[in-house]
Amino acid sequence: MQNAIFNAAQTKSGIIRWIQNYFEKNGADSKAVIGISGGKDSSIAAALCVEALGASRVFGVLMPNGGQKDIDFSLELAGLLGIDLVVIDIKDSVEAVFTGLTKSKLELNNQAAVNTPARIRMTVLYAVSAIVGGRVVNTCNLSEDYVGYSTKYGDSAGDFSPLSKLTVTEVRAVGRELLPAKFVDKVPEDGLSGLTDEDNMGFSYDVLDKYIREGICDSASVKEKIDRLHITNKHKLEPMPSYDKT
Repeated sequence: MQNAIFNAAQTKSGIIRWIQNYFEKNGADSKAVIGISGGKDSSIAAALCVEALGASRVFGVLMPNGGQKDIDFSLELAGLLGIDLVVIDIKDSVEAVFTGLTKSKLELNNQAAVNTPARIRMTVLYAVSAIVGGRVVNTCNLSEDYVGYSTKYGDSAGDFSPLSKLTVTEVRAVGRELLPAKFVDKVPEDGLSGLTDEDNMGFSYDVLDKYIREGICDSASVKEKIDRLHITNKHKLEPMPSYDKT
């Protein structure tokens, strides 16, 4: 838990130094390769990388699955930051996997339908990273990780993670030090169901963040749900279990 007043400017500077130190040790000439979704996390992570490395060493990848209604946000952000980017439509790859599943007499369910595009996007990011000489940015935050609102080996993967110890409230505060409000306060959606992240979770980020940092939740049923999601999804954050004969 964390009760101290959060200092967004100080945290921003700390993250920038941390990114610089990471690249000094793990690829002094390499680029930060980041999937730009149009959401707050990727926008803020990209801005932090530009501050740390310079625009020439940040490479954006836009990966629409067919259409993407908010792709203009991603394009505008890239222009604002002055970074190079590519647009790679993953629709054909996703449909090829789904077709292969149905041909194998496996019935596609919601979990596979939601998680497969996220895993294909991470495959694309690592392919781009291999081509341009980069390190893949993980853009997850603490709030979403805490309740498992991420895809294992999808958006939860990456080489370094500048935001994963910050709640959504804290991420937004850091973002306001870097970007116009439109990129920070944009309501996060899953891009599939038309629902917001908070609709899908059944509670707000404000409620979740207060519980994470202060241990306070006014609703017993919401507290129970958060605790259950946290326990059920802890495997996403822990190293893969391995048998040790010793």
